[in-house]
Amino acid sequence: MMRNLIAAVDLGSNSFRLQVGRIVNDQIYPLDGLKESVRLAAGLSPEKKLDLASQQRGVTALQRFHERLHDFEPGAVRAVATNTLRVAKNAPEFLIRAEAALGFPIEVIAGREEARLIYVGVAHTLPDPHKQQLVVDIGGGSTEFVIGKSFEPILLESRYMGCVGYSLRFFPDGKVDKRSLKDAELAARRELQTIVGAYREVGWEAAVGSSGSAKALTEILEQNGFSPSGITREGLERFRTELLRAGRIDALDLAGLRGDRLPVILGGFAIMSAIFKEFDIDRMVFSEGALRLGVLYDLLGRYHHHDLRDATVSAFMRRYNVDPRQAEQVADTACYLLEQLEPAMADPEHPDRRFLRWAALLHEIGISVAHSSYHKHSAYIVANADMPGFSRMDQGRLSRLVLSHRGKLERVASIDPGSVDWLLIACLRLAVVIHRARDARGVPPITMQREGRGFSVNTAAGWLQNLPLTAAALNEEQRQWMALGRGLYIRSLGARNAAA
Repeated sequence: MMRNLIAAVDLGSNSFRLQVGRIVNDQIYPLDGLKESVRLAAGLSPEKKLDLASQQRGVTALQRFHERLHDFEPGAVRAVATNTLRVAKNAPEFLIRAEAALGFPIEVIAGREEARLIYVGVAHTLPDPHKQQLVVDIGGGSTEFVIGKSFEPILLESRYMGCVGYSLRFFPDGKVDKRSLKDAELAARRELQTIVGAYREVGWEAAVGSSGSAKALTEILEQNGFSPSGITREGLERFRTELLRAGRIDALDLAGLRGDRLPVILGGFAIMSAIFKEFDIDRMVFSEGALRLGVLYDLLGRYHHHDLRDATVSAFMRRYNVDPRQAEQVADTACYLLEQLEPAMADPEHPDRRFLRWAALLHEIGISVAHSSYHKHSAYIVANADMPGFSRMDQGRLSRLVLSHRGKLERVASIDPGSVDWLLIACLRLAVVIHRARDARGVPPITMQREGRGFSVNTAAGWLQNLPLTAAALNEEQRQWMALGRGLYIRSLGARNAAA
């Protein structure tokens, strides 16, 4: 690993970006960055499928990033994907090619998680982060809105409107007139009407724009004298006049209008104009902080073992009134069993062990909805709630583990036969069975090992004789595993033959 270096990759709907930073005294100093204008959202068909051309542009960009990152260890790089890969139906197929090109896993993050990371990045660049700030980030496929203070977000929202999508939808040939601008702004204002009331009620002291559209508009307004500093309401109106006078974006001759922004500036302008009107903003400053910087700071927390995901799990346990003693002893036993199956997972920071522990701590949150089929409620909450720090794929994996902790294993039979998740499921299910009595028996006197495609569990002599309910539950576990062709063998260390 390149010492004290970490990297973030942002697979945006308009651009792919790589940011490398150096860690110095718990601060991140950006070293270098790469940007590729991929326009992924432009390749999204009406059926929500990415075309081959946009996929190839993305793969090519990631291959270039790989050259810069090839000396980095996995824990020093985090790659996240945003709106277009949230909505594209063929995103899983593209991600296989994308991960092969980049050489690192890629997480598709939810809209509110994107908003949180954007705020983290922006807050670290503000002169006074202790002010209450409204942060707006117009991306290629979505726009994120955050009110935050002192590095903590208060309100988080993401809306499915971005500069690429709006440019293609309302200005497909680069023509601009009063009608097209009005239609685009009205569409954006309709998207904002459901959130603006709550945001105005909370309030803010300053408005901040981040990412490409805000940067481009700031440069255009300032360099042409439309605004003395930042984005202003008057500056936007003066830019509107120039747009209508030109009639076409390629006929516009203004300082600060870069060629790579031409195809998407109309959509970005229409959305920003709608935001100024709906939120009643007079002035917005620009921040260089954005998603990739937020990802770096989030990665810094993990680097120093201050993982937001641990705080999120603890918060969910409190929110859903989980019995902490029961959850902890299930987690301890599950991890104890996992260490026996995979000694390398004795490391508390091993990623798979951490997922097992999180699943164990959260497996009963569904009881807050209903005790009947509570594991299904638990899985639904984990899959669909906003869980800061977790990507969508993280939540999907966690949800499958939680769902499989009891009941029919056939529900998760589609998991790859070679996946490590089968080990996690076996350990979690056995831990839940062993602690079903909800007493304080602690880690039990058993050992576990692989046996063929299945598992064997060795118990202390006579241990199960005093636990008839546990013995019956283990017999049912055997039937579940046998039905999958994997096998679960329960043996007493004092017995000559397996009770399988």
